Amino acid sequence: MNVLLVDDDYYVVAALQKRIDWAALNIETVYTANNVAQAREIVENYSVQILISDIEMPQGSGLSLLAWIRENQYPIQTILLTNYADFNYAQKAIELQSFEYFLKPIEFDKLMLIIQKAIVRANEQQHNEKAIQEGYYWQKNQSKNLEHFWRRIVSVSTSSPIKPSFLTHAIQEQNLSYQMDDTLQPLLFNVFPYNGTMGKEEKDLFDFALLNVLYELFQHPGFGIESILEIKDYQWIAILKWNDAPDTGTLEEICASLIQKTNPYLKCDVCCNIGLHGQLNEIGTVLKNLLRMDEEITRSRNHTFTVEMYQKQSKAVYLPPNLAHLEELLNQNQLAAFLEEVSRYLLGLLVNRTVDTSILSLFRLDIVQLVYSFLKMKGIQVHKLYSGKANDRLQLQSLTSIEDMQEYLDYLVNTAMKYRDLTAQPQSVAEEIKQYIHTHYGDELTRNDLAEIVYLNPDYLARLFKKETGIALGSYVIQVRIAAAKQLLATTRLSVYTIASKVGYTNYSYFSKLFKQEVGLSPNEYKKEQHSQPVG
Repeated sequence: MNVLLVDDDYYVVAALQKRIDWAALNIETVYTANNVAQAREIVENYSVQILISDIEMPQGSGLSLLAWIRENQYPIQTILLTNYADFNYAQKAIELQSFEYFLKPIEFDKLMLIIQKAIVRANEQQHNEKAIQEGYYWQKNQSKNLEHFWRRIVSVSTSSPIKPSFLTHAIQEQNLSYQMDDTLQPLLFNVFPYNGTMGKEEKDLFDFALLNVLYELFQHPGFGIESILEIKDYQWIAILKWNDAPDTGTLEEICASLIQKTNPYLKCDVCCNIGLHGQLNEIGTVLKNLLRMDEEITRSRNHTFTVEMYQKQSKAVYLPPNLAHLEELLNQNQLAAFLEEVSRYLLGLLVNRTVDTSILSLFRLDIVQLVYSFLKMKGIQVHKLYSGKANDRLQLQSLTSIEDMQEYLDYLVNTAMKYRDLTAQPQSVAEEIKQYIHTHYGDELTRNDLAEIVYLNPDYLARLFKKETGIALGSYVIQVRIAAAKQLLATTRLSVYTIASKVGYTNYSYFSKLFKQEVGLSPNEYKKEQHSQPVG
């Protein structure tokens, strides 16, 4: 397979030649051209399957080159490069059936994946043409037929037993060559992409790269890959068909290699689950056991689990950590020691294989109650402190894996300690409340409203404020509002009713009563007095 690079910028062509590992892509020859005329000549005289071309060139555009290729029906997969995110360019590229439209500056790792996909497409095109020439039309849809068959089998196995008649009908329907005594073995992979990586931001490319790694690693003379399916986001099942006697040890070695590769190359973690092997007529039970184990065990990233070992284990019993010691560490503000003790406990569960989602759930409940009790003693309103999307997301994911549980507990404890340190400085809390009152005196300011701002119990906040300022919280609100009213009465022509509303009082009579108690004059008397005084 050959590729043609076209760009009027010599340095871009040179960079593409050097930065892309063409040998790894099985590209035999890399042709280069600096304008459309040179490119046409190469296409006319040499076999080219992949074209990578700039769009903006002084002697003819990449789009015109692509139009010429389509007009002359050359079977070339084309990747267009451009400096501009221009919709008209993109629209024209789509019309001319370009394989990909890629913005500069070039990100070579992503471009290499796109080239890989183009090579797959070119190979499929050559294969299809050969199949048509030889009359083997059925080859064209073989992989799709297998995928459709196994997707149905996996789906049905989760809800009801699979009857032999159902299997026989599904095999005949997809024109497959399975026998009921074929030996099959499923594997399940849970993938955890790192934040900010391709797996989180460009999932199509990530999935393509992951499948390449899986198909490459699971090439073995002892078995063949029947299909690899994504059954949920970031959860894949591979179906293997054994040619030799099944060997779970071989699969564990391959899973170890997969874990080694996914970390640096795909920027993700993976948990591998190996199912039991069985004949095709037992596949429903085999799949159900694998999926049940995946639901019940607590995954640990970059580890491999087997249904065989899982079924041999007795039902785990929850033995809580030393909660009294953990409570003491919290009270002593020993955050690092607390989290280290929690991590040691979780690691012990993993090493002893005595952890499943039910045990992890009970453990989470104990730690959450411990932290909540600690905060309650400090007068902190837990339900307010831990409300929000970040808490909901981390709590929801916490039972997914040991690492997710650790991330949630780190957040839980760090948030508690961070706010505990703030409430340990009552002067700072009082100042924050005073500042809020001065900027929001026109709003409703009940004790509950003010307590929510600093996540404290209303009674606790009232005591703290009185202790730090020497004045009751309610009295301070009145003083600030009356001071604001005096300023407005003295400097504006607003009516007393309007001013009462602006400083937070909808009941005019109540406002007048409070004002007279604080100032010694009614609001109207104070206003007349202020406006009757000579200016300057």
